[in-house]
Amino acid sequence: MYLLQVSNTAVAHDPDSSFWYLPIAIQLIFAIIFVAGMMGVTHWLGPKRNTADKLETFTSGIKSHGDARQPMAIKYFLVAILFVLFDVEVIFFYPYAVNFKELGWSGFGAVLMFIAFFLCGFIYIIKKGALKWED
Repeated sequence: MYLLQVSNTAVAHDPDSSFWYLPIAIQLIFAIIFVAGMMGVTHWLGPKRNTADKLETFTSGIKSHGDARQPMAIKYFLVAILFVLFDVEVIFFYPYAVNFKELGWSGFGAVLMFIAFFLCGFIYIIKKGALKWED
């Protein structure tokens, strides 16, 4: 009943009013309560047996060898660059695919320029041999 009275006031009709942030605040409060509640329930109901295996550092099942501070191969970084290139390509193609009629020939030219930049990075990675896994 109170919300109906508030919605009829001038504050509710003003688009710059903080009244319109109320649903976001309520959702944020519920999300925080839900996360805290789930963490509390799992802590309360979860197993509490600390064995030597559980207290050991997690190493993904592979015995570690060498020093963690030794230089990493450049192929790792080249593959990471390749992933970023493909990821960014997909992100920027989606808005063009949705709005290609409205963008016209100038939008098509911009997409061709983007593809050209993308191909330059892809050719660089291929020439550096990032996709060859002989080692």
